[in-house]
Amino acid sequence: MTGFLGALSDAWAEIRVHKLRVLLSLIGIAVSVGALTAVVAISEYQRQFQAEQSDRWGGRAATVVVSVSSDDGTPVDADEFDARFSRVSERFGFSHTARIAQGVLLDVQLPDGIAQVPARVIDPAFSQIHRERLLEGRWFLDSDVEAMAPPVVITEPLWERLGRVPLTQHPTVTLSGPAGGTYQVVGITPRQGFGDEELRVDLLYDAYRARVDALPADAWTQYEIWMGTGQVDQIAPVLAMDLRAGLPEGQTVTVNRSDWAAQPGALDAQATFEMVTGGIAALILALGALSLINIQLVAMRQRVREIGVRRAFGASSGRVFFAVFLESLVATTVAGVIGIAIVVAVLRSEWIITSMFYGIQDIPPFPMRAALIGLLASVIVGAVSGFIPALVALRVKVIDAIRF
Repeated sequence: MTGFLGALSDAWAEIRVHKLRVLLSLIGIAVSVGALTAVVAISEYQRQFQAEQSDRWGGRAATVVVSVSSDDGTPVDADEFDARFSRVSERFGFSHTARIAQGVLLDVQLPDGIAQVPARVIDPAFSQIHRERLLEGRWFLDSDVEAMAPPVVITEPLWERLGRVPLTQHPTVTLSGPAGGTYQVVGITPRQGFGDEELRVDLLYDAYRARVDALPADAWTQYEIWMGTGQVDQIAPVLAMDLRAGLPEGQTVTVNRSDWAAQPGALDAQATFEMVTGGIAALILALGALSLINIQLVAMRQRVREIGVRRAFGASSGRVFFAVFLESLVATTVAGVIGIAIVVAVLRSEWIITSMFYGIQDIPPFPMRAALIGLLASVIVGAVSGFIPALVALRVKVIDAIRF
């Protein structure tokens, strides 16, 4: 133990003496370890961002979609099946269920005339299942069903066609036809990408059905249930059997998962992404290690006289070896900690993350796995880059100091 502490003391003394050389080598290591830590951390944020993007299309993991159809193509009694679904779902106690009626077209009064606009007729839980985000305003609430002016959520292009009236001024939309009347705009969905000019209106399911006797002939309704990955495999088959029990002849109920986690190759894509980012990180680290080894070997040629004098005064081979070895190990560990600290400080900024991943909602905390990998990498690099020069130092003899 005494020998180890002595070697550690010698290593620290050498670091203080050769400040400039150590500083130059540590900058490269700090940058390399910081880059490694950043790559691993960003890959974690990227996974969260990709998961949220997939949730907006197929629902959170695990989302089950229930639909009913007739074998001969005739319309299914939507109210009868809705009552059946309500009875069955109550037995399971689902916390997030949503009805979605699609294929509905509405006549919307615009400043330049009446336009037929597609609509989604949905329940409030739809926004939670699909992580729907808004440009302004809010999503539907359960209490909105009782509002005198039923709320609607419209797309940004439709909002612009209506004059982009601020929501604080309580803008309204006027509809014609069976569901006609005045609706209050409570939220605006942003464009999904460049060139997105989709006009769409989102209505509350119960508020819409209160105004119409039945859904349009071309519309269809499906049910979405967010039940989590831990119970979907057990509950989904039982749910399907309960819904099919006593179903009129000629009707078929389908129960399928729509979330990204159930899609073939979803996990393979994540593994591929991890491999690519891991390869980039390994390359960055290897370049940093090679640079440090080169600097250390050059430095050893300049320290032949110093090491020879130490050997002349009785320094053992082990003492010399560990002094050189620990000098590199201590320096790289300190550099690694500095690089990791800088990356943590930068990536903990919410502004940085939202700028890199526009639209991310649930920003995860800085992944400890990234910090631990960076610290472990700095120790490994220090050990490797210190081991080779330490072997060179062992070959230095007293006579070399005289010749040098």
